[in-house]
Amino acid sequence: MIQLKTIDELRLMKQSAQLVSRTLGMLAKEIKPGITTLYLDKLAHDFIKDHGAEPAFLGYGGFPYSLCISPNEQVVHGFPSKEEIKEGDVLSVDCGAVLNGFVGDHAYTFEIGEVSPETKKLLKVAKESLYKGIAQCIRGKRIGDISYAIQSHCEKEGYGVVKELVGHGVGRQMHEDPQVPNYGRQGSGKVIKDGLTIAIEPMINLGTEKVKFHNDGWTVTTLDNKPSAHFEHDVAVINGKPVLLSTFQYIYDALGIVNDEEKAFQLDF
Repeated sequence: MIQLKTIDELRLMKQSAQLVSRTLGMLAKEIKPGITTLYLDKLAHDFIKDHGAEPAFLGYGGFPYSLCISPNEQVVHGFPSKEEIKEGDVLSVDCGAVLNGFVGDHAYTFEIGEVSPETKKLLKVAKESLYKGIAQCIRGKRIGDISYAIQSHCEKEGYGVVKELVGHGVGRQMHEDPQVPNYGRQGSGKVIKDGLTIAIEPMINLGTEKVKFHNDGWTVTTLDNKPSAHFEHDVAVINGKPVLLSTFQYIYDALGIVNDEEKAFQLDF
């Protein structure tokens, strides 16, 4: 059952999502060649706790860390490790926090130094597809309109759209109804209504759409070991239109990036 949120609940959800956004912005200053992803995990854990929240991922279904960190061919759910990040890597960082009883769940794929032109384009198109999907999150449309917008944008560039993993509703629980696939038919799926809150998260591969699930029960990699990109926002429907609860602006501020891609989806409430 889809749990539609009141405006007061949406205000609390925005606080949770923004804490995750601030965590990713803090990490953006630290992500560079030579550091370990375990170091990033501890930074995020301490930052979330210091701001009066709990890491949403830690212990969820037995997951043993506060961040999912997935370099290069890892699609999602990667374990932080002692392995050092290298120049030319890409690093998907997925973070969650529980604050005021609500979950924020938010991800960004970082470039480590200079990455290859083909990988840079993958990240660009994957992030574009996220906003294409968000733009469809309008009262009266359907979940399939979001899915189709993401799939069509990425597949026309020749990228593989992962089908075994999907976005989802978010609220008091990290995973609520409805599921939000990154592929589908226009006009299909649940009707979008005011108060809907979803995590839209394209997972897009440079090569094949096919993935491998590893024996640790969590890590997912591309079957051809080519890079993957993952971007995620928490989105609410308010007055019939999509509104971002999360933001990449803290990341952009840390990295000196000028970008107005979120402007159409911002609302003070």
